[in-house]
Amino acid sequence: MASLRILWRASFNAIPRSLSRISSNTFRASYSTALSPPSTAVVYDHHGPPDQVTRIVELPPVEIKPNDVCVKMLAAPINPSDINRIEGVYPVRPPVPAVGGYEGVGEVHALGSSVTGLSVGDWVIPFPPSATWQNYVVKEEGEWYKVRNDIPMEYAATVTVNPLTAVRMLEDFVKLNSGDAIVQNGANSIVGQCIIQIAKARGLQSINIIRDRSGSSEVKEKLKKLGADAVFTENQLDIKNIKGLLGDLPEPTLGFNCVGGNAATLVLKFLRQGGTMVTYGGMSKKPITVSTSSFIFKDLSLRGFWLQKWMASDKADECKALIDYLLNLVASGKLKYEMELSPFNDFKVALDKALGKVGSQPKQHTNSRGGKWTPLAVTPSGSRGNHVTWPSHHNGSTRPNEANPSASGVFVVNLMILFGAMVRCLTYVYRSKFLQTYSLPDKQKPKGQRD
Repeated sequence: MASLRILWRASFNAIPRSLSRISSNTFRASYSTALSPPSTAVVYDHHGPPDQVTRIVELPPVEIKPNDVCVKMLAAPINPSDINRIEGVYPVRPPVPAVGGYEGVGEVHALGSSVTGLSVGDWVIPFPPSATWQNYVVKEEGEWYKVRNDIPMEYAATVTVNPLTAVRMLEDFVKLNSGDAIVQNGANSIVGQCIIQIAKARGLQSINIIRDRSGSSEVKEKLKKLGADAVFTENQLDIKNIKGLLGDLPEPTLGFNCVGGNAATLVLKFLRQGGTMVTYGGMSKKPITVSTSSFIFKDLSLRGFWLQKWMASDKADECKALIDYLLNLVASGKLKYEMELSPFNDFKVALDKALGKVGSQPKQHTNSRGGKWTPLAVTPSGSRGNHVTWPSHHNGSTRPNEANPSASGVFVVNLMILFGAMVRCLTYVYRSKFLQTYSLPDKQKPKGQRD
């Protein structure tokens, strides 16, 4: 099963005196003197291999202005697209130097004097997302969205990419009715697991394809426990009459492809007349090959989905409503995916696994809010792209730079940073230690950083 990995948690003891007096109910900053605590961050000064260009640094406090909210990050994922952005190969990239990260969840730490809609202790996610791989983030009130705080924080931290991708693809291409079926490859990815569970919650049936590998029987059972109606390995589908395996299941009208190559061809073979296949990733890096007869005699349609494009199309209200819907599914036990935690001093190992340098069979370990969290680092071990963004002023503030659809895993931090991987994401937890005290020189400061 795909899993998640986590990065790190920072120490929150170094709080400036100007922020040290806190009432029992609220912490409202004086706009003339208030500063955020210093922030430990994962930054990169130029594009390149993530294990070579990223480093953990300490950034100085920034002013909390009247409309600002200072948030202590609790968990922040690193999705495959985050890796792609650092590498410089993602279609949209933040200017460098940059703080890494896109989605995440935090707790309101301090409020500017004019803030009225949030309270200290509220859980919020950056909206739009960006620059979450740091301890403290300061942005204007309107750039945070309040979420429920009675669920495991790693789900709140990762709701914006993988689950949102799953629900959008189920809604945007074909009108589906209860009893209809969908088919997908990469079913054990995080998006795949979300599709299975959301489909089940809507009365839809799912046909799922996974790769042949050791442990595939265990993966099948886990997916069926999530609600999968049928799970096949690619080798099982190496037959002429593929639809003979459906039994009582209806021919699917909608298919999802995140792998490409032969795995995409198998999705097409399952589709009914006039069916649609949506591609949101290409993990195998192999092209999609479609026969002429599939177009002429089956009238199949091929579409693509990129979450960032959807989020950039003035969908703020709809997106927030879907985030609430998805977190409600989590709270009711109808949406879950695997994660594995590990310590921060293993960050290098976690990153190597995210980059596919080290093979693994991650297991799921879920965090509880009652436990003591340390910073975490997540990594993708089979990658596809997902997303990243970057701050507009370094009060931790960040201007959104999109999300990418094909993500599958993430980092979780209490300050945890999650590394998500599409097909397999491990989670490693790390103890909070400032690995390096560092202040970006003026010429290297992230664009828009406040002094």
